[in-house]
Amino acid sequence: MNSDSNPILTLGWTFGLMSLFAVGGANAAIPEMHRVAVDVQHWMTDKQFADVFAISQMSPGPNVLIVTLIGYAVAGVAGALVATLAMCVPTAVLAYCVSRLLTRSSHSRWPAIIQAALVPLSIGLMGASGLILALTSDRSWIAALVTAMSAVLAFATRLNPLWLLLAGGCLGFAGVI
Repeated sequence: MNSDSNPILTLGWTFGLMSLFAVGGANAAIPEMHRVAVDVQHWMTDKQFADVFAISQMSPGPNVLIVTLIGYAVAGVAGALVATLAMCVPTAVLAYCVSRLLTRSSHSRWPAIIQAALVPLSIGLMGASGLILALTSDRSWIAALVTAMSAVLAFATRLNPLWLLLAGGCLGFAGVI
């Protein structure tokens, strides 16, 4: 844990600012969350971050739950609440304002140009998220090989991703990875 004088304020400021560039959802901000939580603030280790991500993805609800779990790890229930609100409220307000602006200028060309420009940006951010998670989770060459093979199979075939998750879970349960 980092010995900040006010971790609640740090959580609010960090996730409030981060929410404004999370184009494509909270998972697009995973690399920055990792950098802040592990490298800058030292709130958790790589393994703890990977575990928090896994728990947030397995839990029912929105993918923003990772922020709640990070906030909880830093400052308990108050931290969870502040981090979640800081990640959701600025984005909601910005989305509302932008949607009002886009409906007013629906005859103009620039809204379509902006929307088209955000697609590769969000794809790049989500790709970076996958890379960060692979780097924090794969601690052996076998785990890295399983991750690479899963990525190739998911890209090259029409295989249902649930089969890949099941295979990875069985390998983990067996102690292979």
